[in-house]
Amino acid sequence: MVGTNVGEMKHYLCGCCAAFNNVAITFPIQKILFRQQLYGIKTRDAVLQLRRDGFRNLYRGILPPLMQKTTTLALMFGLYEDLSSLLQKHVSAPEFATRGVAAVLAGTTEAIFTPLERVQTLLQDHKHHDKFTNTYQAFRALKCHGIGEYYRGLVPILFRNGSSNVLFFGLRGPIKEHLPTATTHSAHLVNDFICGGLLGAMLGFLFFPVNVVKTRIQSQIGGEFQSFPKVFKTIWLERDRKLTNLFRGAHLNYHRSLISWGIINATYEFLLKVI
Repeated sequence: MVGTNVGEMKHYLCGCCAAFNNVAITFPIQKILFRQQLYGIKTRDAVLQLRRDGFRNLYRGILPPLMQKTTTLALMFGLYEDLSSLLQKHVSAPEFATRGVAAVLAGTTEAIFTPLERVQTLLQDHKHHDKFTNTYQAFRALKCHGIGEYYRGLVPILFRNGSSNVLFFGLRGPIKEHLPTATTHSAHLVNDFICGGLLGAMLGFLFFPVNVVKTRIQSQIGGEFQSFPKVFKTIWLERDRKLTNLFRGAHLNYHRSLISWGIINATYEFLLKVI
């Protein structure tokens, strides 16, 4: 009975552990990227901001992404596998279609935890350093504005999660098939890292403008709930209507995603084999 339960939960557990490993390693890089997305500044200026904030604040805000990523990646991998199996059993449709629907549904479910991503944004923005010092205070500060305040940025998150999940799960297999055949455990680990890293980097770059808009929306507390197109237009005008300015920080995001999703995919696949 215990073995059966572990088998059923294996994909969730592996996703959770992979996320923990990733966040612990890459959080400082994520903070630099966040500052670039929010203020449109260069990498050097973002690094200088963090230096001025001091080492004490370097891991400030790590609890929300740690909670969010461990939960959402557990759901992403676990629900995708469960829903794929369920749909294939009960729906007479091609496998690529059922897996695509499963990926979208898994991404939509992940969006339940938008409040954690919302609070992470507030804690990483130095404009709010004097307002609250920890996750609990940030959550409490939003309470007086109503439940909707916790879900600012939900639309871009839903779009990002659903679309990126379809591409990630759909392309993961084909990419790995085109890599050199692995004959050892270490070679499999390297292939999984490369496969996950390439996909993560590609998707991170593709959806970078979506995350720029999401970050701007979530940095606001109270006031009007502005639509995705309206915020995008504001940012577009602020950045002189130049696509390169909209992608400022995308190169760092590319490398961060390469490392992050390499770690996630390699850890996930490794744990699947040993658990």
